[in-house]
Amino acid sequence: MSKLVIFSLLGGDLNQGFPVITAQLWHNNQLFKITGSLPAIPELSELYRRWKLLYEAIHQRLGSNQRIKVHSQDITNISVNDFDEVCHQLQTHINAWLKSESFQNIERQLRTVLSRDDEIRVIFETNIALLHRLPWHLWDFFEDYPKAELALSNHEYASPQLVRKSTTEQVKILAILGNSFGIDIDKDRSWLQGLTDTQTIFLVQPTRKELDEQLWNQSWDILFFAGHSASIADGEIGEIYINQTESLTISQFKNALKTAITRGLKLAIFNSCDGIGLARNLADLNIPQIIVMREGVSDLVAQEFFKNFLVAFALNKPFSLAVREARERLQGLENNFPCASWLPVIYQNPTTVPTTWQELRGGSGDTKTRSEISTQSRISTTKTKSTIATRKGKLWTVLLSTAIVTLSTIGLRYLGFFEKAELQTFDQMLLLRPKEDLDPRLLVVEVTEKDIQSRQETTTGVKSISDSTLAQLLNKLQKYQPRVIGLDIYRDFADPLNESKPIQLSTELSKENVVVVCKGRDRKHDPQGVKPPLEVPVERQGFTDAIQDPDGTVRRQILMMAQEPSSVCTTPYSLSLQLAARYLSYENIQPDLNEDYVQFGSKVFKRLKPGRSGGYQQRVDLGGIQILVNYRDADYQRVSLVDVLSDKVNYTFFKNKVVLIGVTANTISDTLSTPYSAAQQPYQEIPGIFIQTQMVSQILSAVLDERPIIGVLPFWVDIVWIWGWSSVSGLIVWCVYGSLLKKGCTVLAIVIILYGVCAIALWAAPFGSIILLKQGIWLPFIPSTFAVIASGVVVVLIQRRQEFFTISQPLVE
Repeated sequence: MSKLVIFSLLGGDLNQGFPVITAQLWHNNQLFKITGSLPAIPELSELYRRWKLLYEAIHQRLGSNQRIKVHSQDITNISVNDFDEVCHQLQTHINAWLKSESFQNIERQLRTVLSRDDEIRVIFETNIALLHRLPWHLWDFFEDYPKAELALSNHEYASPQLVRKSTTEQVKILAILGNSFGIDIDKDRSWLQGLTDTQTIFLVQPTRKELDEQLWNQSWDILFFAGHSASIADGEIGEIYINQTESLTISQFKNALKTAITRGLKLAIFNSCDGIGLARNLADLNIPQIIVMREGVSDLVAQEFFKNFLVAFALNKPFSLAVREARERLQGLENNFPCASWLPVIYQNPTTVPTTWQELRGGSGDTKTRSEISTQSRISTTKTKSTIATRKGKLWTVLLSTAIVTLSTIGLRYLGFFEKAELQTFDQMLLLRPKEDLDPRLLVVEVTEKDIQSRQETTTGVKSISDSTLAQLLNKLQKYQPRVIGLDIYRDFADPLNESKPIQLSTELSKENVVVVCKGRDRKHDPQGVKPPLEVPVERQGFTDAIQDPDGTVRRQILMMAQEPSSVCTTPYSLSLQLAARYLSYENIQPDLNEDYVQFGSKVFKRLKPGRSGGYQQRVDLGGIQILVNYRDADYQRVSLVDVLSDKVNYTFFKNKVVLIGVTANTISDTLSTPYSAAQQPYQEIPGIFIQTQMVSQILSAVLDERPIIGVLPFWVDIVWIWGWSSVSGLIVWCVYGSLLKKGCTVLAIVIILYGVCAIALWAAPFGSIILLKQGIWLPFIPSTFAVIASGVVVVLIQRRQEFFTISQPLVE
């Protein structure tokens, strides 16, 4: 139960001091009264005046003055530091004043009775408008008592006279949306519309007659105003601008307000500028509670306060604590809106206990006879039991429906229904990632169209360059001391031997750091294959078989696979694995080869399981040890054949690197599609040598840089994942009250969140250290989205069917 402390500041002002101050404390049904005094502090009024001028000017300068007007006498030459200093001085003066010896008797006795965990309502009574404007919440007392909140009151007040009011299960709100020129009050409206258990009537720029009729003719729990307002006559009079041509002071519709208060109006909220005058005038009518803004307020501040207050209050948090929480949360906006947390303030009628949201829903507590209470109790119990049983039945129906949706989704996925969409979504998520730096450990020597045209040589078979030229290139590269050289150029037929050449290809291919390529036999696509050069043993051979998905895109690489017995290419290792393993051997890291994985040190490359892995569900061969290619969205370090042979490159450019040699000429090179091809304008395939470079880079970066690799979930975890999203979305849609549009927006929000989760999980592949994930995961977004939407539709259909077949029957005891 909350405790109430009322400070009465009587017979004085800031210039003369307050010779008599009383503090009344209600505690455990007991009243304590303590007296004291406060000395004169005339500098406080001047300090507040300066603060107000700087407040308005600083907001004008920061461009946040949607609702703030700067007067002609305002200061123009200011800085944020000046304003911070005045804020500090104001806080210091208030605390020094309230620490005066003549006031300490009050504070010491209060602290003796009060506990830090007490919920405390602190009310300052005074008729002086300037005192209502002071930021009393800066008093150290409120820092020491985190559940205490400030309220203001006039000296004169009385208990509101209420007429009998029928009970209701809805909070009735009259929302006045006044003149909104230059400001945005749609947010205020949306927060009100989002409340459940409410009946809200919106008056948009009403006339005086329309507003008067609503207050006279209906009963209201809450009066809300958003728009322009002001306090005039030094804060003695408040007025609101109800439309673009009319403004009203409280006295101009006080008869209607009195009637509304008599009928049960408990709370008025003015989410508008400079509301001190409004609150002082309205408090004279003995309304229980009012919330206003002390000064001019920016749109975002007003919107954030109102949203946070509604959330806390509707969750049945005590009124004063809901205001304090919403007020203090404004501090996070004070970089752009200085002193935002100073603005909201409560005006409280001391004779009333602040209402709660639950009380507003349940009516005003009218008196009833014993028989009425007994009858209502029995009916209420019957309704409650019936409601609980009905909701339990609906809940089981929802859960069963989402389970059926999940099973259907899994079946469609197994049949390959989502495969194309899943692959395309995988590509889109990769494209959203930021660019990475190029891998400095790799270098490509490319044979360009210009290189081929400039060297018209006689060769055996279709070749980009002759054996002689290739031998010169390898010999030159060896002088630059690379760790390993990968030759991604087929050499299945040798040119005629020319003994006059001092450098022979067979000699260069015999070097231990040279790895050559071959291509395995494939009965369906390549019944011949491509054999390796005769001079190179199988230990230095690697296959370059590319794996294309049904749409022609390369998303996977093979690390190892068994060749067909009759294949001319017998090596079980890919070129990328061979090159990476030889490079890593210099780092004393040896491979551990297994039928299900390849391991370098602590990094394990797990194979995609044949049959069902990630988005691959049908018609895809996942034989051998295949992994997903984690493409690095970066350019490649490259030099041309001519540049190397003519010594136009630096020696250090090659030292200790993996050097790959391949053809990029359009007339000869093999080009393939990658996830980045579709993003090119126009569409552009990539030479195979660069895809091989990506594959080598993936292995080296994972082992040496801890760059995560992309994996997939086990099949049963995929099922749980899809079922989880299906169930959660179904339950959320079931709990959302309102129109189909609101439910549709809810489903859309869930899908957006799902996409974000899936994208972040996949983005871990290059950025794991940033988002704290050790491995990128390809999560099933498309089937999960299908399940989310299907579950939402099914739940809506169930609700509509139950509403259609529900027949109201009288309760019989």
